[in-house]
Amino acid sequence: MTDRWVRDRKGRTAGALLAGLLLASGCAAPEDPAAPDATTRAVRTALERRAAAVLDHDPAAYLAVTDPRATALRAAQRRELANLADVPLASWTYRLRGVTGRGADRAVADVQLRYRIKGYDAAPVLDDRVLDLRREGTDGRWYISGDRAADGDGGAQLWQQGDVRVVPGSRSLVLGVGRTERELRDIAGAADRAVPAVSGAWPERWAGRVVVLVPRTVEDMARLLGPPTDDYRGIAAVTTGRTGGTGRGPADRVIVNPQAYGTLGTFGRRIVLTHETTHVATRARTSAATPTWLSEGFADWAAYRAEDRPAARIAPELADAVRRGDVPAGLPTDEDFGFAGDPARLARAYEGGWAACELIADHWGEAELVAFYRAVGGHPGRDGAVERAMEEVLDTTPREFTARWRDHLRTRLGRTPAP
Repeated sequence: MTDRWVRDRKGRTAGALLAGLLLASGCAAPEDPAAPDATTRAVRTALERRAAAVLDHDPAAYLAVTDPRATALRAAQRRELANLADVPLASWTYRLRGVTGRGADRAVADVQLRYRIKGYDAAPVLDDRVLDLRREGTDGRWYISGDRAADGDGGAQLWQQGDVRVVPGSRSLVLGVGRTERELRDIAGAADRAVPAVSGAWPERWAGRVVVLVPRTVEDMARLLGPPTDDYRGIAAVTTGRTGGTGRGPADRVIVNPQAYGTLGTFGRRIVLTHETTHVATRARTSAATPTWLSEGFADWAAYRAEDRPAARIAPELADAVRRGDVPAGLPTDEDFGFAGDPARLARAYEGGWAACELIADHWGEAELVAFYRAVGGHPGRDGAVERAMEEVLDTTPREFTARWRDHLRTRLGRTPAP
């Protein structure tokens, strides 16, 4: 393969599973009851060695800790080591959060993998796993015999789905499985254009770069995010990440649904990736206090901000409803944004959020829209967050704002668009 980050070679390695543990049995003097027990200390030390093996590309050290009798697991580890080889890792560490379920020769470890991609991740990606351990032999060594997602739902990593092709852009890094070089380069180009568009809409400092994952199918997308698959069939892309407003959350990933994304034209692809990149930029200011209409509406507003597009074409479902005289009574609720619901209802929810953010930008100003977003996300909880931000930033109330928003819909969407 050409233009990949790391040379292609037989036996190429880097780590992918979360831990394999080779533990000494502890035949020394009795332990201090106040200190961590021997098994916990041995697990922690083994995890550190395991992480070093990943970064050093040492397959022998990586596989030596796997249960010799777990042939399927060992084969999977070998494949994953090869699949991950071209991903430019900056760090790879494990956090051991506990060892439970102990018996004479069985144990279970709660482990969190934390890894960063070089040049892109200021914070790590987090992956919670549960590891089954088995002790064997006269020397009492422990081996990993099982590895699963902590929540039992989703939790897969891209390299567990196949060989990862790595395509760098000027402001993006695209990782794909089962996709062509051309597809991934086109996505990198769209992501590269999205970054400055987002910076123009969001003046706060952010990373200014984005990592995009492109799995083979929508089914594989669901395995990365968590099932059911049907929730993602009509969704072109999703952004991962944890909200909280601390600015220190784990790294984001934009995950593309290759089937839905592939049906879009150049304009649609640009809008999708700009929308998702906006979520990456605003993550530090997005919290549990932020209603979905604001986070999704702002992302759509940022994506369409510099586009010469009639409002009725940006919001066609809502425009049809308004022309029928069916003007929404209130702003979209979080429930309106459910992927598994009515597609038309979902579209109207996104469009209603966009219209609300457009109203703020047009009537109060773009700076006030950004300040409003920050104020809502900075509130300690959902209750009162929007009300207080409207009062302090926009000098209005939710009731007055809703009335103005409904008038805005009639004005902007009530006319039949030109063909």
